[in-house]
Amino acid sequence: MTAASSKSGFLVLFIFCLSVTTDSWGAIDKRVAVFVFGDSLFDPGNNNYINTTTSYQANFWPYGESYFTPPIGRFSNGRLIPDFIAEYAGLPLIPPYLEPGNNEFTYGANFASAGAGALIDTRAGFVVDIQTQLRYLGDVEKNYRDNLGNTEAQQLLSSAIYLFSCGANDYGTFVDNNLSIYHSFTDEQYTDIIIGNLTNIIKGIYAKGGRKFRFLTVPLSGFKDGETACCGSGPFRGNNGCGGMRGIKEYELCDNVNEFLIFDSAHPNEQASQ
Repeated sequence: MTAASSKSGFLVLFIFCLSVTTDSWGAIDKRVAVFVFGDSLFDPGNNNYINTTTSYQANFWPYGESYFTPPIGRFSNGRLIPDFIAEYAGLPLIPPYLEPGNNEFTYGANFASAGAGALIDTRAGFVVDIQTQLRYLGDVEKNYRDNLGNTEAQQLLSSAIYLFSCGANDYGTFVDNNLSIYHSFTDEQYTDIIIGNLTNIIKGIYAKGGRKFRFLTVPLSGFKDGETACCGSGPFRGNNGCGGMRGIKEYELCDNVNEFLIFDSAHPNEQASQ
């Protein structure tokens, strides 16, 4: 994804015929799991549970206004792409991995962290980087093997869907000006590093049995306004001030969020995710 397309780097994703027949550890019959990796386009609220700033959190109004009361951490007015995929598959919402009290992850886990990129250096110290997200999958894998045994755990991991939204935060205006790694390479070399890191993550998942991967792409048109955000301030409501919690107190909120492709300065609304 280039810097020019990062604002519109959302997903058109097609998943066919997933079915679930049980919700207990004791009786497994073709259980389907969904594992989610990436950034704020997929983060269901993991950043609520790490030491970060409100720049990387969305647990305040008007986030979630169309579906979640109170807001639970999604960078949208409602549900995200993984939420709809789970719904279409007949699954409950895939929980944030870091949510306290959840340690079974019967139908998968969501590891995504707002602000994360393919590089550890991207927003380091404020986000859960994707390599740590892969390590979390390893912890879930161990949980499955302890509870299900190796054979059923392997079947579950192999039939699972692995969703990715990652890379945009490593580019363009999302890159800190003092991020030394960005300025140490040509654009082509920098892109190769990012793709190389993502490739290593995919290889790591493949080694655990993962075979079904889905990645973020650019969406179809179909909204009245594809340039202006519904919530924010400044030109095109492009300042990251939605909710008034990130140092910009004054902001505007549109009347009909479903007419806008973008909810805040960088994230799609619920209808776009659907």
